[in-house]
Formats: sequence, C-alpha cells, structure tokens
Amino acid sequence: MFMPVGTAGTMKGLLPEQVESTGCRLMLSNTYHLSIRPGVEVVEKAGGLHSFMKWPHSLLTDSGGFQMVSLNKLMELTEEGVEFESPYNHSKTLLTPEESINVQVGLGSNIMMQLDDVVSSTAHDDNRYKTAMERSIRWLDRCLERQSNNQSLFPIVQGGLNKELRRASVQQILERDTNGIAIGGLSGGEGKESFVEMVSVSTKDLPEEKPRYLMGVGFPVDIILCCSLGCDLFDCVYPTRTARFGTALIGYGQVLNFRNCSLRMDSRVLDMDCDCTTCCGSNGSKGFSRSYIHYLYQEKNEVACHLLSVHNIRFMMRFMEEIRLSVVEGKFEQHLFKVLDYHFDSRDKYPQYVIKALDILNI
Repeated sequence: MFMPVGTAGTMKGLLPEQVESTGCRLMLSNTYHLSIRPGVEVVEKAGGLHSFMKWPHSLLTDSGGFQMVSLNKLMELTEEGVEFESPYNHSKTLLTPEESINVQVGLGSNIMMQLDDVVSSTAHDDNRYKTAMERSIRWLDRCLERQSNNQSLFPIVQGGLNKELRRASVQQILERDTNGIAIGGLSGGEGKESFVEMVSVSTKDLPEEKPRYLMGVGFPVDIILCCSLGCDLFDCVYPTRTARFGTALIGYGQVLNFRNCSLRMDSRVLDMDCDCTTCCGSNGSKGFSRSYIHYLYQEKNEVACHLLSVHNIRFMMRFMEEIRLSVVEGKFEQHLFKVLDYHFDSRDKYPQYVIKALDILNI
C-alpha cells in the first residue's frame, strides 16, 4: 500500500472526497507541523484529525523525527529529546518521545510512529549511526510507556548504512511486541546499491505476519524492488510534488511533462489506461485532454496541479493494486520483470542497483 503525504492535514489543493475517489484508504500527516499549526488542542477540540480534516479512512502520523534532517539547522539534540526552532515564528519547542506520543494521541491517528534519532543516510559516520540506533531503542521504550491502547505504535529500524547496526536494531525491536515495524534512515541521498542492501538487511529477520513500512520511498521502480525485498507500506511526497511541477505518471511510471510544448496540440486524455476523474471525467463527462492541461499549466492555473495530483495519486493506487494482484495470483516475478523492462527496455540495460537486488533475491 502507498500512502500519499498530507503534511498539514490536507493534500494540497484537493478535497477529502477527491483523495477518496483515487482509492486511497491510508494517508500520512506530520506530527511536528500539526503540533505547531494549528496546535494539537485545536485538533482535539474538533474530535481528532479525522474529524478536523473530514477524512473517513485511516491516518498515519509520523513522530517528528524526520525534521531532525529536514530542519537540522533549527534543532538541538539531547537524550531528553530534540528542541526545534519553529520555521514559522522562531519559537522553541522541545519534542520528547513522550510529547511526540501525547501529540499523536491527541491527533487520534490509527498508526503512530515512535520518535527516533534520525541521521542523514549520507553521514557515513558509524559512531553517529550507533548512537542514533541505541538512542532510538531507548526512546522506543519511552514511547511504549505512553502509547494509547487504541492506536498502533510502529517502532523504526535504524542503523544508517551499517549492516550490523541494522541487524542489532531489528533484534532489539523484536523483543518489544508491536503491530507493525518501520524501516527508517534510508532514501535520503545514499547510493542506490547501498539502499537496496540496507532494505534487504532490515527486512530479513522481520516477522512475516506484521506489516513492514519503508519510510520515504515513492519512485515506482524503487517500490516494486522493495516489495520484492519484503516491504509492504510506502509513503512519499513524490506523486503530488511532481504534479505541482507539471508532471504526470503514466504506464508503469513514465513521466509526462506538461512543460513540454509538444503536448500543446495533443487531444488525447492524460492516460487511456487510467480510471481517475482527470482521465475519465465524472457524472458522464469525458476526461480532460493533454492539450487542456498543458494550457492550464502554462497559464499557471492551479487547476492543472489539482488535475495532475488526482491522477498521480490514483496512479500510485493502481500501481500497488497490480502488485497485490500479482502476489495473489502467484505472478509477482513476471510482473516485476514487466515493470523493470518497461523502464529499462531490456535486461542487459538494468542499472547495477537493480542487478544487486535481483542477486539478493536469487532471481
């Protein structure tokens, strides 16, 4: 399953029913940003985040840990927690493991994440990775003591690009009984070969009956490779952010760029194989042409971004539906190669990280 990212309690430019129409049943929101604006007390008064944003399906909230990387110039880290300087008004907030859980309980998400010590995957510092991994386990215990019984708390595997640290993190997490397990600290700019190796190491000893959530991964090829390596859940801003830059995902992940003037006279709908409202229309109407979307985007009309966002979220839902169906039908390996051949033409053109993943899988 893929989770689109509604950082501040909304998908930019889309109503909840538009997101629902894509088939999305689980989306992600950001604990840190919601705690700053509008504030957890506002959301609690509205009856929780589901009620506040009028979203009838499931929600996952992150812990705020990722902001240690994204806002690293505005934070100070101690064993107690992490102190952030607000990017909005420069006020300071101490986010502890307990406070992260308190906020997520107030938000009322279905799945909440532990606060972990997040280190950039490009740090290449085993001492820092070791400190972060061990601190993340200590913080996990503090989170478990404060968790709500009607919410699932996911721990996060850490360890940077060090195989032994990741194995140790997994073993520590397995000693604590949780409903699912996340894999963090990757997809942050490290080499793709290191990425697939660390994903494989992180999933190897995880129980099959519990969902494995690989954080921050959204490119179609990466997703299907990581499904083959044992991951189940994914999130990323990629589909909606690339939509706002005028890009649509079609086929198995081909990029259609509406900055390209060749689409100016293209009367075809965005994607003949897609059943989203952008491509098929609604209430008996036909879908929007590439020419029309090109015109809107060139005019800097935000409707273009809305149409592309709906389409790209639906693309991700369809992409995951096909993966699930191939697993059910026992045809996953054939489907994997269909997607890879689509992107790279032939097997002798596969990049080295794909070959490495296939070697790990003994395919």
